[in-house]
Amino acid sequence: MLPLFRVLRTAIAISGVSFGLSYSAFADDPDFITFGVGAYDWDLKNEEGEELRIEYRSSKKFWIFKPLVALAGTTTGQGFLGAGILIDVFLGRRFVFTPSVVPNIYVGGNSKLDLGYAMEIRSQLEASYRFNDRSRLGVAVSHYSNAGLGDDNVGTESAMVYYSAPFDKLFGN
Repeated sequence: MLPLFRVLRTAIAISGVSFGLSYSAFADDPDFITFGVGAYDWDLKNEEGEELRIEYRSSKKFWIFKPLVALAGTTTGQGFLGAGILIDVFLGRRFVFTPSVVPNIYVGGNSKLDLGYAMEIRSQLEASYRFNDRSRLGVAVSHYSNAGLGDDNVGTESAMVYYSAPFDKLFGN
């Protein structure tokens, strides 16, 4: 968990600088529904597959953190449901760097790949391009781990492509 702490500390520092430099660029970002698709377990290749995700990302801030709720499933029969936090770090008006941490309830697993515990923590780094309508297109790398809570801590990675649509664009005001 120590490397994750360093990443978050760095993201917070960058966010603080970004907040001071470009507040107007992100002050009015909306709630998002985010769709993701990508490669699951591409690093260890114990049970490679595809992962699909849907997330609700709130615009509400608690200091610099925004809450999110995530649901994911893989073509290998594994599933994740969780809630966590993210930080949007703006690099100018168009580019957004978004680290996030999401504790998940984990289901699935088999003899090829079992992550080893009912709770898995997803840490993620995402880079996105923001369009005029505030929607975003991005790529992300995620790591699932139980942080040593279980007897086994296999962990695995996902590489994702994300599209974040403003909530009101999809569902109206």
